[in-house]
Amino acid sequence: MQLWLCPILAFLLGSIPFGLIIARLKGIDIRQHGSGNIGATNVLRVIGKKYGITCLLLDALKGFIPVAIAVNLIQIESRRAGIPVPALDSFAVHLPSAQQLTAQLIHVLTGLAAILGHNYSPWVGFKGGKGIATSAGVLLALMPAAVILLIGVWLMFFTATRYVSVASIAAAAALPLLTHVGARFHHVNNDKSLPTLWEAGTWNKPLFIFSVIIAILAIWKHRANIQRLLNGTENRFQPKKKKSNA
Repeated sequence: MQLWLCPILAFLLGSIPFGLIIARLKGIDIRQHGSGNIGATNVLRVIGKKYGITCLLLDALKGFIPVAIAVNLIQIESRRAGIPVPALDSFAVHLPSAQQLTAQLIHVLTGLAAILGHNYSPWVGFKGGKGIATSAGVLLALMPAAVILLIGVWLMFFTATRYVSVASIAAAAALPLLTHVGARFHHVNNDKSLPTLWEAGTWNKPLFIFSVIIAILAIWKHRANIQRLLNGTENRFQPKKKKSNA
């Protein structure tokens, strides 16, 4: 039952339009303001920083929670991935190492379902955000080290350009590369005396395919931003000037 329940749960949780809900509580239809997007960036720009940050965290949790549950419910024998949740141990399915591909596939399908739920929420006419925060939550549950590096990439491009869209596109494009490099350097059972996952042939192939899919999906969802960048009309974040007391 866990094999199909996890992706369904992920899609339903991912489809909750937190940006729309937060804005509604302030009496605003976020779809009628700014870029019209229900994601955290537009909420921050239209309503304010604390609401944007709240939306960002909630959208990230939509990705993190279902994948963390999936990783704990569908485990590979002699291996424990992600953040342990002891309360789920009695419900866990333990697949033999020979079936690790099945476990890995369900984990990434759960993550993909959460992102698709956010991007194409049935509660808002199968529309939604760009999936960056939700993707970050998914990746935090699947490959936390990569998230730290991706945040570094995002900050570097944002600092250089002041465009959230450019930073998000750059981080998305870097994801498959980081996933590949991780397989090349990560050793079996984290033992450097053993071969790397790539050399052993046990690297997470579904995770790499997943990283390519969500990178393409994220860039595709930014196509309007790309057009505005080409036209020179994309919104750029500028630091607020301090008010003078004079």
